[in-house]
Amino acid sequence: MSAQTPVVETLDREDDFAALADQWDGLVEAMPRPSPFLLHGWLRAWWRHERGGARPEVHVVRRGDRLVGALPLVLSTRAGVRRTEFLGGMHSALGDVLLAADADAEVGRRLVARALESPTDVLDLFGLPHESRLAAVSDLRLRLVERVEAPVLDMPEGWEAAYRAKTVSKKRNQHKRRRRQLSELGNLEVQVARTWEELEPALEDAFRLHRLRWEGRPDASDFGTAQGRRFHRAAIEALSARGVPRLVMLRLDGRAIAFHYYLALAGAMYVHRLAFDPELSRFSPGLVNTLDALQAASDEGLTRVEFLGADERYKVELSDRMEPLFQGLVAVTPVRGRAAVSVRLGAIRARRRLKRSELVRRAWFEGLAPARRALQAARRRDEARRRRAATASLATRAPIPAAARPSGPRPATNASVSCSTSANRLL
Repeated sequence: MSAQTPVVETLDREDDFAALADQWDGLVEAMPRPSPFLLHGWLRAWWRHERGGARPEVHVVRRGDRLVGALPLVLSTRAGVRRTEFLGGMHSALGDVLLAADADAEVGRRLVARALESPTDVLDLFGLPHESRLAAVSDLRLRLVERVEAPVLDMPEGWEAAYRAKTVSKKRNQHKRRRRQLSELGNLEVQVARTWEELEPALEDAFRLHRLRWEGRPDASDFGTAQGRRFHRAAIEALSARGVPRLVMLRLDGRAIAFHYYLALAGAMYVHRLAFDPELSRFSPGLVNTLDALQAASDEGLTRVEFLGADERYKVELSDRMEPLFQGLVAVTPVRGRAAVSVRLGAIRARRRLKRSELVRRAWFEGLAPARRALQAARRRDEARRRRAATASLATRAPIPAAARPSGPRPATNASVSCSTSANRLL
């Protein structure tokens, strides 16, 4: 067999996936619309902390020792239906087939063919761009349904020029007034965390602000869960070695009152999460901090902003256009697969219709708030009891003799969590 003959492999062990670190990110950067949520450090953190009982299957193509293609997937069973999703789940915005810059379509076809050999009823892939490689290289009967509008802003001449082009003087004066009102309350400063030493404490402030912002409100993200916090700590630490994550903090007398968490890759800013202290909501600290983050991104040379998420008002005002992300559905088996696709399509479309209803939105955000606050408080009490019980158990456990202690690193553990994304509102 020639060293240049493409060889397809399927990896389902974390150690084997870890060995791809040196070559993996080059495939991500070769994407037409690169996704930081497919970077090796991000996916490995998700593998460790978020996959639950799902089984990863990372399909790769090599030419000799060179990695030329990959399709990172995960298999799970829900309600009796075997599903194949992107590794990363709902954290897989802009997910797609990964190909080297000089790889041909045949590499992509072989990856898709290998994925279809797995025991699955449906491919259920969140985050596909409209012109995805997956659709281009395969003969799949791919059903696409729009999930999020994903606004985009180009700022080739910098943020200041884009800001003036997107806003009228009245709006800019309003933004200045909000910043002035905040500064009248104390010393207002902006900090941009880039290194892990800076990011680690800033991330804890971000978790606190997220909890305050979403107290009693529907939060489908994992940013407020114990497992989600472990995942984001691990992902940010891993990506910080590549200089990808940013946390822009707005502080008042040293106290964080807003954060904007974005990822920088291939000349673009990818907005991931933001929140603010609701006690100061009348001064719009989230919006003020977003403007700071856009300026910070421009200052480091980023010329494209991927807002991702829904078409919230502030995004629409600041963006050039929508480049939606889709759910890609393929029925693999004729009965269960087709039924699963039909049900999934119906659920997604119904959810989008309900989200457009102001009455439903008000009831969801406000009418159920007391019950959600009570449930969140009960969960926190339960989590605190488990921590106290674990601490007490460790305190009473007999010490292990030195000779009996195992040597070497401890094996990694996996934790389960329901993972999805949710756009935070600024105002």
